[in-house]
Amino acid sequence: MTAEADSHEEKPRAPKPDFLTPTRFDQLDIPPQLQAGLESAGYSRCTPIQAQVLPVSLAGRDVAGQAQTGTGKTAAFLVTVMTRMMTFERKHPDLPAALVVAPTRELALQIHEDAEMLNRETGYRILSVVGGMEYREQAETLKKGVDIVICTPGRIIDYLKQGVFQPKEIRIVVIDEADRLFDLGFTQDMRYLLRKLPHYEKRQSMLFSATLSYRVMELTYEYMNQPEFIAITPDMKTVEGIQQSLFHVGKESKLSLLLGLLAREAWERVLIFVNTKSGVEWLAWKLQGNGLPAEGITGDIHQRKRLRLMEEFRDGRIKILVATDVASRGIHVEDITHVINYDLPQDPENYVHRIGRTARAGKTGVALSLACEDYVLHLEPIEQMLGNAIPVVWPEDDWFVKDQAGPRPARKRPREKRDGRGRPAARGPRRAAPRKIKNGGPAVEAEAAKGDPAEGRTPAAARSNGRPMRKGRREMEATGVFKFGLTIAKTDAPAAAETPPEEAAAEPKDAKPAKKHRPRRRRRKKSAAAATPAPEPQAEAE
Repeated sequence: MTAEADSHEEKPRAPKPDFLTPTRFDQLDIPPQLQAGLESAGYSRCTPIQAQVLPVSLAGRDVAGQAQTGTGKTAAFLVTVMTRMMTFERKHPDLPAALVVAPTRELALQIHEDAEMLNRETGYRILSVVGGMEYREQAETLKKGVDIVICTPGRIIDYLKQGVFQPKEIRIVVIDEADRLFDLGFTQDMRYLLRKLPHYEKRQSMLFSATLSYRVMELTYEYMNQPEFIAITPDMKTVEGIQQSLFHVGKESKLSLLLGLLAREAWERVLIFVNTKSGVEWLAWKLQGNGLPAEGITGDIHQRKRLRLMEEFRDGRIKILVATDVASRGIHVEDITHVINYDLPQDPENYVHRIGRTARAGKTGVALSLACEDYVLHLEPIEQMLGNAIPVVWPEDDWFVKDQAGPRPARKRPREKRDGRGRPAARGPRRAAPRKIKNGGPAVEAEAAKGDPAEGRTPAAARSNGRPMRKGRREMEATGVFKFGLTIAKTDAPAAAETPPEEAAAEPKDAKPAKKHRPRRRRRKKSAAAATPAPEPQAEAE
């Protein structure tokens, strides 16, 4: 074996000589318990962000760092948190002393996984508080006592308002992916949460972001105590080692070109980005129909299924993962060889976050982008942010592979239709509610029109509020008009509406209309019965 090969084996995760710095973790003021966790995780030398952040953060000073994903910033703040907690004097040991806030559930769970890897010898109680998990179970664990809380803003604020989460013992807070928190609309939530924490002079704060935008800088000035600003390669917008290519293609040919690229490229694990949830579902189904091991992940998928898919993607059981931008910040897999932008991102910064899923830890990767007529307008802002044009590749005709999946079958409609608010829709046509009239009763017209099949007369229930009929009812019925302008039945044969359907069917066609007024003459003989309100009609009669 040559000397060149030997040098390559000494740092398999860092083929570039300048990726890892000469600074070693054992040279820093880190407790032996945590040093053991670092060694078991395979950490020996610091990355650039770790080498610059740790001397400042371990001294207890606030830090605002700019670094791309995959540069080791997670280990930087976790080492700081666990080291600093050993120096805290806690009045309430069961209350959390450290809080780590992440924009997405996937990223929070990934941070929790990394923390548990370093926590093998320290014994801290670590809890992830995110949506989609058991609500009561997380609350009970918080009440029992934890040391470090890793969370998303929504769920932790909910516990805060209920008094389940008590932040008075928080001595160190970390905000990861701060720019993404603002992009997802957590601006007000973060301000509310930071105001509820102890004052910035009584705690240590650390913030990390891919870009230190004006919004991020405003947050640092308002809620941090004179932070040290550390930027790693500020002029380099993308991670080195990524081979970028751009393909101009029509929307109707995107799938064929994608199938051809997957057939030509030597890939091991692929992450494909689509801008919409429906697009993710459609593309994942198409890839499966063409014999490719693909699955889709969106924000609508249940948390347990999302965790299972992420685990299978890390283990290699799923080779191709189709996702939206929501998943781009929570996928930390070092062996992603290809990132494909099936749709160009609408936000230029998302392009950096997407392709940053590959070429992690000093490795190389490939980023392919398909520019169709729907999203080609976003190409210019992306290239302006990069400072250079993405190399264009013009595919040959044989690069396009015919789709073998065919048309996607239509989804089966649910048995129970639902309205726009998620409620079951009414069965059959919905009748308009009768207009309520003071002293008139809401169902006068309906009751009068139905009649009483038992006696062949208008029921006594057709009265105002269950009271006996007012004087002059007979005259109003004869004209078909009530006192308040309500019409019973004003037709060419006014008595037809007063006869029940059962009796109308039994009557001869030449029956005299005068017979239909007999119920009113018999009613005068049964005045006592008329004074008693008749029961409301059954639902079947309506």
